[in-house]
Amino acid sequence: MVLQSNNHTPKTAAKTYPSGTDFELLFFSELIKRPVCAEKIRNRLGKPTDFVFRLADPYPEAVGIYLEHGWGKPTEFIPWDKVIKIDSDAILVMKPEGGSYPPFVDQRGWILVGEHLMGRTILDMDGRTIEVVNDVHLLESKGRMLIVHVDISFNGFLRKWGLGKVTWLKDHLISWRYVQPLSLEDAGVTDAVSLSVTHKQLKELPSEDLADALEELSGEEQQAFFSVLDDEKAAETLIAAEPRTQRQLVADLRKEKARNILAQMSVPQLADLFSVLPHDDVTKMLKLLPKEDADKINAIISEHETTARPLMCDDYVAVSKETTVGQVLAMIRAAKRDPEAISYIYVVSDTGNFLVGVADLREMILAPDATPLGEVMAAPVVSAQEDDTRETIEELFVKYHFRMVPVVNAQDRLLGVIRYNDIMTGLVILVKR
Repeated sequence: MVLQSNNHTPKTAAKTYPSGTDFELLFFSELIKRPVCAEKIRNRLGKPTDFVFRLADPYPEAVGIYLEHGWGKPTEFIPWDKVIKIDSDAILVMKPEGGSYPPFVDQRGWILVGEHLMGRTILDMDGRTIEVVNDVHLLESKGRMLIVHVDISFNGFLRKWGLGKVTWLKDHLISWRYVQPLSLEDAGVTDAVSLSVTHKQLKELPSEDLADALEELSGEEQQAFFSVLDDEKAAETLIAAEPRTQRQLVADLRKEKARNILAQMSVPQLADLFSVLPHDDVTKMLKLLPKEDADKINAIISEHETTARPLMCDDYVAVSKETTVGQVLAMIRAAKRDPEAISYIYVVSDTGNFLVGVADLREMILAPDATPLGEVMAAPVVSAQEDDTRETIEELFVKYHFRMVPVVNAQDRLLGVIRYNDIMTGLVILVKR
């Protein structure tokens, strides 16, 4: 179970509480030790097992108290509207009709503070560190109780062991507004609620950080976290993960989900991924790809001297040298191209698609719109031949620091491009093993 705090999370108490001044701030570790009594302290019902909250915006709200009695006795669930008062030494509730409250039955959207929050991991993206929830800060006001903070300080650990009067450091509270819950029910995990970033935040987090988070998890939690990523983010995260995690994630992927994720990856990235998978998984994954891509991947994996042609892609922009800067920029804006595909604009001949020059998009932005590309392009162009080996292409990237390299045939006809990320992060391990 994972929590994540926003990039700009304030580490102080939140200032927005329910209206009015009649409220009390409590810590879960202290509240859980107070017995539950029916109207008077001498009528003890038991010690609370956990406190149940319903996920809500902006703060989860208490829905009841969960009691376990052991010795084969049924559990009890005390609805929060039956709570009369929270004293320093007890929690007073109304007398149950019939001698006991009904058994606890978990429901969608509910979380148990002790089970689902205490001791769980929090990904602090502000400092890119991993912390642990040592306590949960609660606010009680006018018959309602809300979760308002999580405490990651050592003080929370001390309170849990009955040493609350010993204060070594300041409480380190993170507002619940920045610890966003994400129910993973849509991921197919039942009887559990995992906590992570919201769907919107997941899209914005760096894939490397998500991969680090996945590596901290195991089993169902890891698979559930991964399965709520959209296909593009899932592909990026899978590429960034370490081999052991890659194998675990691929092994549990459903067929259609796997197909969608693989479709977001380039051939070199797929080849790199498949190089660390068991043979049976590779066989299954290859069947989900178009035959042309599967053949290229097999060629990359099986040939140490891979050539440029199976590594290149056709996602690039090429225009004639008479095309103006303004026309190219308008075309790019209208097409909403992938940013990686427009790092460079290649200039080709009017006939034959022969490569004659290249223009850096960053330099084009500074040029007047009426300027023909022939005046801002660089020539001749550093390019790879279609039969150049992977090692030769790697040397081009190391020497010139390009973001992509064009591939041409013996007549300088432009055939495609090879991206830095594909060959430098995807093929070094694959070919040199």
